[in-house]
Amino acid sequence: MRWGIIGCGDVTEVKSGPAYTLTPGFELYGVMRRNLAKAEDYAKRHKVPFFTNKAEEIIDNPEIDAVYIATPPDTHKYYGLQVAAAGKPCCIEKPMAPTYADSLEIQKAFEKAGQPLFIAYYRRSLPRFLKVKQLLDEKAIGEVRHLRWLQTRAALPQDLSGEYNWRTDAKVAPGGYFDDLASHGLDLFAFFFGEYEDAKGVATNQQGLYSAYDAITGSWVHQNGITGEGSWIFGADKLRDEVEIYGAKGAIRFSIFGDAPIALLTNEGTENLNIEHPKHIQQYHVANMQASLAGEGQHPSTGNTGLHTSWVMDKILGVH
Repeated sequence: MRWGIIGCGDVTEVKSGPAYTLTPGFELYGVMRRNLAKAEDYAKRHKVPFFTNKAEEIIDNPEIDAVYIATPPDTHKYYGLQVAAAGKPCCIEKPMAPTYADSLEIQKAFEKAGQPLFIAYYRRSLPRFLKVKQLLDEKAIGEVRHLRWLQTRAALPQDLSGEYNWRTDAKVAPGGYFDDLASHGLDLFAFFFGEYEDAKGVATNQQGLYSAYDAITGSWVHQNGITGEGSWIFGADKLRDEVEIYGAKGAIRFSIFGDAPIALLTNEGTENLNIEHPKHIQQYHVANMQASLAGEGQHPSTGNTGLHTSWVMDKILGVH
């Protein structure tokens, strides 16, 4: 299956793009970027046969079988609807879209077209988090009661300088860094514990450095009764990324973005499990897409699961 990328920017250099070349049964055939020189440079360095600065030359190209949309979230619906209309499988970078309403429109379009839709919540496929899921499924900490996630970070130099950053532009990402980062964990928690039943939150802008929110706190309950809470502060003193899952017989600690060992805490003591990420972090996600398209299993991150994550994010941000 020959893939084309719309938006061959930084995220595709190491994290995702090479995975399409390294996965048996897949080929990265074409790339698009609005800056033609940069598209050509990417194509030459990654040995991609075709490059362009026009998205339609990827979407409508008869030599391209499937499309990976790796642009900022505000154009996911624009390009996604075109890919669905072209009748091709698609993978869309996370978050699926800036709002649940836009995500729903994308999901419905692919459902109507009868084409597979995947969302790049690749943590569902990573061995590190599959190990956490295994521990939970095996009830290593007994029945799960509650989970807590704290993520903090100091304002970045780019934030302080006033330089434009689409990640903090409310028109592109209403939740700011929350959209880009918290979406990963919220999606992962649905993978661990099942769908959310309800969620609520408070979102504000404490620093006034950009138009999007920079401080968000949320709470939720899953359909199975497990409760959760999270705080995401992007103007704090230092980097923190701390998840703790509390069970009737112990706890599990880990980070969403860091690579510190997973800690399993029980009455028998603490066990640290060190599971490294692959060089190309979307490797397993892309391999699972190949297997799914070949009829060899169900991919864990689809349009339906991505849509549910968009719903939860909107609920925490108070959009609906």
